[in-house]
This record gives sequence, C-alpha cells and structure tokens, in this order.
Amino acid sequence: MRKLLNYFSKFEICLWTISVLTITVTFIIFNKTNYLSLVSSLIGVTALIFNAKGNPIGPFIMIIFSIIYSIISYSFAYYGELITYTCMSLPMSIYTFICWIRNPFKGKKSQVKISNKLSKKEIIVMIILTTIVTFAFYFILEALNTANLIPSTISVATSFLAVYLSARRSPYFAFAYGINDIVLIVLWILATISDITYISVVICFFIFLFNDGYTFVSWKKMKKIQELTDLEENYGN
Repeated sequence: MRKLLNYFSKFEICLWTISVLTITVTFIIFNKTNYLSLVSSLIGVTALIFNAKGNPIGPFIMIIFSIIYSIISYSFAYYGELITYTCMSLPMSIYTFICWIRNPFKGKKSQVKISNKLSKKEIIVMIILTTIVTFAFYFILEALNTANLIPSTISVATSFLAVYLSARRSPYFAFAYGINDIVLIVLWILATISDITYISVVICFFIFLFNDGYTFVSWKKMKKIQELTDLEENYGN
C-alpha cells in the first residue's frame, strides 16, 4: 500500500478517489441493482489511472473491463458495443498489454517506452483500416437491428483508433479514447431515456472522459522526460 501511495502523485490519488466515490454514489442513487455495472465502472477507472502512468497493468485491467462491459452491452441489445469489445477491444487490449510489456522504458517494467510520432504512411494506413472497419461494422450492426445504429457505428470507429494508437504506444490513444467517451455518453443517454438506471453508466463515461484527458496530458509530459533522458545519456556517451 505504501509503495502504491508513493507511486502515484497526490493529484492522481485524489483523481482516482473522487472518480470511485462519484461512480459509487451515483450507483447507489440511480441503480442499486446492476452491480455488474458498478464493478465494470470501478475496474475501468482503475485501469485508466495506471494507463496515465504508462503502466502495463492498465491494459491488463482493460482486458477484464472489456469482458464485463460486453456483458452489460448485451443486456441492452447494444450489439455494436458487444461486438466492438469482444471482437476488437478485448483482443487489442491483450495485444497492447503484450506490446507494453515488451517495450519498457530503460528496462523499467512499470513504464512503457512511448513511441515517436507515427509516419505519414502509417497514419494513412490507420485511416484506411478505420474506414474499412467502420463500414463493415455498419452493415453488421444494421443486420443485427442494433439500437441507435449511427452512434454505435461511430463508437466502433473511435474505439478502433483508440486501441490502434494504444498498441502503437502513442500519447494520442488517450485523445482517441476521449472522443470515444463522448460518443458513449450520447449512446448511454439514449439508453437512459428508456431506463433511468443507466444514468450510472453515463456518469461513468463522464469520469472516463476526465481521466482520459489527464492521461493524454500525462503521456505528453512523460514523452518529454523520456526524450530528455535519452539525450542526456547520449550526450554522456
């Protein structure tokens, strides 16, 4: 426990604590029955605080979150979210975990080596792949009579971008997740119109949005520190 307290900054501890309390209180007020949703939210926000540190524990926890979130999505017939997480986010979280483990910064297993900027060629490939995946999923989701088809399809696109950038160890993975959070907020607000208990999921993604914003800022700072460390070592040699 002492190591964890020393590992995270005071701001990060406060951010995680406030996030957990907000999610829990919201659950008690609006839900009280769907405990799986509460567990999913708490697991997700814990993963994000580790992601902010560039720690491989983050994507490992996201593997668990993807499984539980898929079950929740199935309960509301959000087949887009279900397919996205089981067929894309889950395997990509596993791949991301492996990539982060294999690329520690200076042998430091608790922090991943942040990659350099993506080349123009890779950005083009990423855009093409995202377009193909989005169009493919649109017709799949349409055939499944997915609730709120357009937001669900947009969620697929933003999720793919996020997991792709996460696997590539780019700070912009957090930015992409932030956009995905906004889409999911809209998606679950629509669900809340039918069932008020889903307001807890809406609040969850608002919390995720704030955490992803912090993660993006944190990774940009870490990238500068890593680059400075590399320069100092090269200068020393």
